[in-house]
Order: sequence, then C-alpha cells, then structure tokens
Amino acid sequence: MKIAISDIKATPQHLGYIEEVEELNQRLARGVRDFQVGRGMAVEVEFYRAGLDLFFQGTVRSEVVGSCARCLEEYPFPLDRRFAVVLTPRAAAGVAAGQLSAEELELSTYTGEEVDLTPLVYEETILALPTRPLCGEGCRGLCTRCGANLNQGPCGCAQAAEPVLHPRAK
Repeated sequence: MKIAISDIKATPQHLGYIEEVEELNQRLARGVRDFQVGRGMAVEVEFYRAGLDLFFQGTVRSEVVGSCARCLEEYPFPLDRRFAVVLTPRAAAGVAAGQLSAEELELSTYTGEEVDLTPLVYEETILALPTRPLCGEGCRGLCTRCGANLNQGPCGCAQAAEPVLHPRAK
C-alpha cells in the first residue's frame, strides 16, 4: 500500500486494508520454512505528519501456520502486532551514501513522493514471529529410535529412548 506524501496531513487519518502476503511468504520460505502467513493480513493504520516527519501506528493481524521445531507438526496461531514507526526524510536525516553512523542506523527514512507501507508491515510481521516455533511448551518431540511423534502417545520403543529434537530446535 502506497500513500502519497502530499496526502499525509497534520490531522491523523485512518486506513484499513488487506496486505497481500505472497512476497512475504516467499521470503519466509528461503530460510528454514518455519512459518507461512495466511491469506492477506488485515492492516489498520493511523498516520499523520509533524513537520517533515511522518508518523504511522496501527496493528497487523493474520493467521500464521508454524512448523514445530520439536515434533515438526504444523500448528496455527494468531498474529496480532501493534506497531509505531516514524519516518524522516533521508536528506533531512543526513544519511549519505557509504557507511552509516549508529544514530543513522536508528532512523527510518523515506525518499520520493510516496511511502510504501508494505516493507514496514512485512518487517513488523517478521518481528512478531516467535524465534523458536513450538506447537506448545509441553511438546515432547520425536522418538530418537523410531521417529514417532511422542505427543500422540508412547511409541513402543524401550523407555530409555529420548525424544529427538529437530536440528533447528537446538
């Protein structure tokens, strides 16, 4: 979703829309494929300007399917992330080509005549995802001998068998 800079006024404005997730899911699939975001994310955002700075705050909501790091089963969970972002014009921020200072790294900037909310929404979504996907804290994982999902009951192997954790879970 793109918003023209000239349309952003000092008075807060509200926008609700559905963000497409195909590109986000492609990015998520490049890694270990722990997550898939459900069709379209509901985005509610309020935006306004103060001088040259642009303020955005709102929520991102969707259903996400995770792949458990212990038992490898897929499990759904809701995503509900509040966000707040301030964008400063790149020229006013003093961000030049080359290396960035620590202060410049903390700034979010914009250039051009419009702001694209999609990268901001994607970033907030990725930040909201758990670092270690688990179907539940009590997940027992897989049997080291036969690979059975121990959440579904004993596997029949000797009791000395330890649950196997997927390499991502370590």
